[in-house]
Amino acid sequence: MTKPKLVLIGCGVVGQGLLEIILRKKLDILVVAISDFKKGSICCSDGLSLTKVLDLLKSGKSLEDYSCVDDCCDGELQKGWDAIETIHKCDADIMAEMTYTDIKTGQPATKHIEEALKKGMHVTTSNKGPAALQYNRLSKLAAENGVKFLIEGTVMSGTPVFNLARECLAECKITEVKGILNGTTNYILTKMEQEGWSYLDALAKAQELGYAEADPTADVGGYDALAKVVILSNVLLGGDISPDDVPCEGISKVSLENVKSAAAEGMRYKLIGSTRREGDKIIASVKPAKLPLSDPLTGVNGANNALTFDTDLMGKITIQGAGAGKIETGYSIFVDILNIIR
Repeated sequence: MTKPKLVLIGCGVVGQGLLEIILRKKLDILVVAISDFKKGSICCSDGLSLTKVLDLLKSGKSLEDYSCVDDCCDGELQKGWDAIETIHKCDADIMAEMTYTDIKTGQPATKHIEEALKKGMHVTTSNKGPAALQYNRLSKLAAENGVKFLIEGTVMSGTPVFNLARECLAECKITEVKGILNGTTNYILTKMEQEGWSYLDALAKAQELGYAEADPTADVGGYDALAKVVILSNVLLGGDISPDDVPCEGISKVSLENVKSAAAEGMRYKLIGSTRREGDKIIASVKPAKLPLSDPLTGVNGANNALTFDTDLMGKITIQGAGAGKIETGYSIFVDILNIIR
């Protein structure tokens, strides 16, 4: 049986996590090409040595320092292709798209996905831009070309969301989804309540630990959670909404006094992304909310994420887990690949 061939577009933290998992789990697949805007581009039809690729990247070298000589490879090694050229010339069956996220335009990831789908490649991505802005159109394009378009890693990293809904909640009607969709804000609110830190002190610690960027706006402003709410709305509830359709409020106005007051009432602040269907309408929002301690979401602390699905047959189902991480997000792509090849 011919081994499936995989191309990686983008090989940063997530891409390298995926390669480590493929090696660790000995997945019978050929990685034939990798193209990264900053790290270079290589392609070999006989497959690349993942150990050698990871060694190069960990040492800070370019992918184009790669050589096939020691691997007894009969294939011709190509270098220097851009992403689009790589997609068209690498002869892969599956593309993993893991470039940077641009939630305003969805580019360049959307273009990469379009070209791969048109070429007859299955696609998996952890990129929230295309999933939030173009999911319905890209899914239709995939169906027209007889391939799959999978996005497990776009919400809650490797913690199963779409696989859970598709497989374990098969034939359940999901009427509402709500939860904690951003680990940075959850970490900040947890520290404010448990340690008595101010918002600014908790934010500074989150930045020190790498949970928050130097410019934390995407997290604390609620925009990261907003993208995920849009994806959940369109994928699980059959909506067709955009980020502009969803009211969004972050946590910067939640003071230590607010957190203490909520605790005294037996409540706890969480940044909640929610979406529900009411007839033909999707009602979605992102905002800080005071939840009673009886709500399972209030027990989710630190940088973890959680979602509650409200269903007709199983009632409410809550899943908790990591919402980010090199191996965790790499695992989401790995699972999508398994679903494609099995």
